[in-house]
Amino acid sequence: MHQLIQANMGAPEDEEQIKVADVVMPEQKVETQYDTRKPDKPDEPEQPPPEMPEPEYDEPNLDNRINMSAPRASTDLKVGGLGGAFSEGDYLPIVKVQPQYPRRALQRGIEGFVIVEYTVTTNGSVRDPKVVEAYTADGNPTTIFNREAIKSALKYKYKPRVVDGQAMEVPGVKTKISFNMAKN
Repeated sequence: MHQLIQANMGAPEDEEQIKVADVVMPEQKVETQYDTRKPDKPDEPEQPPPEMPEPEYDEPNLDNRINMSAPRASTDLKVGGLGGAFSEGDYLPIVKVQPQYPRRALQRGIEGFVIVEYTVTTNGSVRDPKVVEAYTADGNPTTIFNREAIKSALKYKYKPRVVDGQAMEVPGVKTKISFNMAKN
């Protein structure tokens, strides 16, 4: 310790001061100039433009008349429900949502299809979907697509079956959902 104190007996040397530049933008007054001059009015033409001749039309031949009467329509149209939404008829698909391709199947390059059975309710939604068949493209049974097929089927919307003005449930509706990868 004594050696350290003895080695540092001199006064500190003066260090050169470093000057830091002070960058300040001087205030400038900005003047906005507007062009308030009006354009000059064009000179009047010396001669007015020439008159346009009247077009000549052929006289129509009234011997070949066309029947221009209004078409007749039947007025005994019965529209039930809300704007025809529940008119008589069988159920019809309105919205069919594409399923999400399962990541595992995509990584392994597996294609296939699933047949899903469900009930179309009175309001057109899908209830109780279940997988009936599921196969890969090469014909082997699989369960890799089942979850996504059921999730997709639950999002389907239908026009419900209407009999005598009443919406009816339709059980046993089957749909084939295919899982194919895009070909490049």
